[in-house]
Amino acid sequence: MPIKIQDDLPATKILEDEHIFVMTEHRALTQDIRPLRILLLNLMPTKIETETQILRCLSNTPLQIEVDLLQTKTYQAKNTSEEHMIAFYQTFDDIKFLHYDGLIITGAPVEMLDFEEVEYWDELCEIMEWSKSHVHSTFHICWGAQAGLYYHYGIPKYILDKKVSGVFKHRLLNEKSRLFRGFDAEFYAPHSRHTEVRAEDILKVPDLKIMADSEEAGVYIVGNQTGSQFFVMGHSEYDADTLAKEYFRDLDKGMNPEIPAHYFPDDDPTKEPLLRWRAHGTWIYSNWLNYFVYQTTPYYLGK
Repeated sequence: MPIKIQDDLPATKILEDEHIFVMTEHRALTQDIRPLRILLLNLMPTKIETETQILRCLSNTPLQIEVDLLQTKTYQAKNTSEEHMIAFYQTFDDIKFLHYDGLIITGAPVEMLDFEEVEYWDELCEIMEWSKSHVHSTFHICWGAQAGLYYHYGIPKYILDKKVSGVFKHRLLNEKSRLFRGFDAEFYAPHSRHTEVRAEDILKVPDLKIMADSEEAGVYIVGNQTGSQFFVMGHSEYDADTLAKEYFRDLDKGMNPEIPAHYFPDDDPTKEPLLRWRAHGTWIYSNWLNYFVYQTTPYYLGK
């Protein structure tokens, strides 16, 4: 799938080196089709890494996609250069009059705070409310999923006794859903979080269904009845070494983290971790784009 992004976005060269079809703005001007318009609200501190990971996941269908990058106005990125943010990111004021086929809301390292204590919570609520009338389908990730469930349905999050970190086996609870086309009955996905949502709270909401879970990691994917909202508790977009980077970062900070479960061979951090979730990460984004965005979104987005 050609992904239309700005010509000099750092992800462009990385993805082209992986033989992923990236269409620059210049080339896209010659195309006479209506691409899917996807908005990525990137709340992660590692902006460039997260951009690249998610763009890679969006790359496995024949659909043409145009991606806009969104940042919060009420919080300034500290781990990404101001030049990068100015060059490639917009704020909600820039796009709030537009309509999008899809919206992706990433996770954020603010789990230990109450939602209302997060610096940009009011702005995020405004964006999530706007998405109900300006976005066809929204895909929430990790803390973004917990925030979405709390805002839209009042479902709380709970602080865990210890961090869920590692690569866990999952099962499908709704095997016939088009979101899972091509999936095996069991699949793996990474998690990295200090909080959880609980099945008993979700089951009280008639509009929601738990679509996949894990014996060790708990609820994984939740969807609403119409397919306009999906909430994914893990990080299917992660690279092979992302959990390792997080582990060694926390180790260097003296936080004494546990070794991510089922990740390093023999639980030995000196060994290169195994990548066991790339197929799942590819399919879940491809199926979301195909069945819950492309096949149902209106041609004229304003409608």
